[in-house]
Amino acid sequence: MNSIPSNAISAFSNFQEAVQAVLKSLHERLGFQLWMFTRVEGEDWIVLEAVDYGYGVKSGNVFHWSDSFCSRMVRGEGPRVAPNSQQIQAYVEAPIGQQVDIAAYIGIPLCHKDGTLFGTLCAIDPTPQPESIKQEGEFIELQTRLLTTILHYELKAQENARCYERAKLEAEMDILTGVYNRRGWERLLRAEEERCRQFGLSASILVIDLDNLKEVNDTQGHVEGDRLIQATAKCLLDNIRSEDVLARVGGDEFVILIIETNLEITQQVVKRIQQKLEENHLKASVGWAIRIHQSTLPKTFIEADKNMFHNKSERKKLC
Repeated sequence: MNSIPSNAISAFSNFQEAVQAVLKSLHERLGFQLWMFTRVEGEDWIVLEAVDYGYGVKSGNVFHWSDSFCSRMVRGEGPRVAPNSQQIQAYVEAPIGQQVDIAAYIGIPLCHKDGTLFGTLCAIDPTPQPESIKQEGEFIELQTRLLTTILHYELKAQENARCYERAKLEAEMDILTGVYNRRGWERLLRAEEERCRQFGLSASILVIDLDNLKEVNDTQGHVEGDRLIQATAKCLLDNIRSEDVLARVGGDEFVILIIETNLEITQQVVKRIQQKLEENHLKASVGWAIRIHQSTLPKTFIEADKNMFHNKSERKKLC
């Protein structure tokens, strides 16, 4: 077996490490106090990775997308390389320029395979840069294309990882309903939280609690109670996407994890589930919450649970 040469070039251990290396390399070659690799999610402009030498920006910071130079660059209102951004009207009018000192800008869009916007690779500096920086545009775009290619493979790998995680969790299924149990739920929640943190993904959680399981058990017997639980699980499973997660985490409590979603989609899912529960004569209280980028999925779960109890309290007032 051949030994590895002492001067061999080793691969990066993960995507984040690769991004950091590229950002540092760009800083060493071109200067600029701040380099960022970002994701756009609705109005949120999320900093996934940053190399900062003066602005106080770090990974995980969230800014308003519409305030940014990048939003104007993507719309074609300003150039990708602006040695003196104070001479570009679109950038002068950008609100972020009123909040921090920016005199030079670089920005390149990052796109999904289908052409939709993922985010940007960008840089800013408080002092104007020489016009010769424009000659580096081709090099910057090459670095961005390389990172985008790695990103596409990484996102596909994350999809495959989800499938693998769920396939190996067969032992962590609820026997009565065939959906995940609490242990399986907690494991999948931790894995999805890591993806949300690394790639700026969004997710939401629904908590569904049967209102009358105890009454059915007491008056009709546990066999009927089990049928009620099974009917609820089927109703919920029939009305979520295959990539979403349904689990039974208590005797009468179900939870749903909706991945890569937004507020509008979440509200549509909640409305559909409430409607289908009612159509199937399944009395249940529903609470939900969406993960904001400064929070975590475990905290979102707690918020959704609180909202479920609030919904249950309001429903009791109507009885």
